[in-house]
Amino acid sequence: MIDGDSTQTSRSRLLAAGKHLFSRFGYEQTSTSAIARDAGTSESQLVRYFGGKSGLLEAIFNESWSSLNEDIRAHIGESEHGRDAIRRVVGLVIEAFNRDHEMAFLFLFEGRRVRGQEVTLSQGFRSFYDLIHQLIHRGQKDGSFRRDVNEAALASAMLGCAEGMIRERLIAERTGQANPFDDEMLQRVFSSMLDGLAPA
Repeated sequence: MIDGDSTQTSRSRLLAAGKHLFSRFGYEQTSTSAIARDAGTSESQLVRYFGGKSGLLEAIFNESWSSLNEDIRAHIGESEHGRDAIRRVVGLVIEAFNRDHEMAFLFLFEGRRVRGQEVTLSQGFRSFYDLIHQLIHRGQKDGSFRRDVNEAALASAMLGCAEGMIRERLIAERTGQANPFDDEMLQRVFSSMLDGLAPA
């Protein structure tokens, strides 16, 4: 009979090891044997819990996104309108990434994975993306976003702006360079872009 506590501990160790190694060396360069060794368990356990390396990465994404999405939903209700809610979302993402640089690196460099002919997106990211669309739709209904701009284009522009700035900071950190701009500047630039999307 399997002890539930030891099972959960083994699973948690694999998640932690995978997150650390994937963020440090990248998904492709990290072997299942290295993950199992770092977790103090076996490759068969990795296969048992996650089906393999790709399943482990998927679980890391989904658990991280689930926590972040819950935090976001708990805060956006306080927003005055859709545009303010998006502003709050970016602030919460920045805070989460500052707390967990490994998660930030994985989200931005491994989050949209190309495997053969397919682009793989985690369910957690899909939920986040749907939430952004809902907030844009809310903003267009409440008058805080322009209605003459396509919702998908707005979502792409917002995510691209935020991801691009956060990615630049992560690259600087990984290459030993000075941080090119702080959180305040990142949010100021993003807010300026949002305000430019308000009705004239």
